[in-house]
Amino acid sequence: MAAPSGRHALDRRSVLRIAGSGLIAGSVGPTVIGSRVLAASGPGIGAPARSPDDALAGLKEGNARYISNPQLCDSTWPSNARAWAGKQAPWATILSCADSRVPPELIFGGLGLGEVFVARNAGNLADTATIGTLEYGAAVLGSPLIVVLGHSRCGAVKAACEVVTENATFPGSIGPMIDPIIPAALAVRSKGGDFVDNTTRESAQRTVRRLADASSTLSGLVEAGKLKIVAAHYDLGSGEVEYVGVG
Repeated sequence: MAAPSGRHALDRRSVLRIAGSGLIAGSVGPTVIGSRVLAASGPGIGAPARSPDDALAGLKEGNARYISNPQLCDSTWPSNARAWAGKQAPWATILSCADSRVPPELIFGGLGLGEVFVARNAGNLADTATIGTLEYGAAVLGSPLIVVLGHSRCGAVKAACEVVTENATFPGSIGPMIDPIIPAALAVRSKGGDFVDNTTRESAQRTVRRLADASSTLSGLVEAGKLKIVAAHYDLGSGEVEYVGVG
């Protein structure tokens, strides 16, 4: 699931046009990418546009609510669910692991329809399809925040660590899938503490950097102040989301 080495998607001029178009602030109307027109959904029902910092604060508040009252954070369907059929304007995007114990809508406070744009795969990695998904969320839907969310006891990370320490092999496509995690494991192998946990955090931070390096779309929005990309770590035991390298 390694990201392609070349920068892809929109060219620099297109990126700056999108970043300055007001799309991130929730403007309604189509986005032109080359000769293609992608329809922007506009702001969600009763949801004001958020800055990247406001979106991050919202996720932090939601996780605190989940930790203190998890029973109140079941994601609920609004009574006007049909109204969302023709629009969406998520205020945050989460790249998380496919692990069944890490549902972003729940751990960030019981978020409902139209609030978060989610991409999930084993190890929260950034392959071509995932990068394209994140670009769509940021450039077309106007999401101002991407969180790369690793978690404790991640099976994909554990497997990569076993490759490093035991020269382990795995069947089918599992081996190639976890290849992008191995450099993170090698980087923290001699670091004190839990090897798998350290690798999880390092891998999430490397994925953040990979997104900026591989996508001129995302890096252009970041440079324009329209997007923030951060790494985070979810603890399965406590339910807490810790932001790695973010205040």
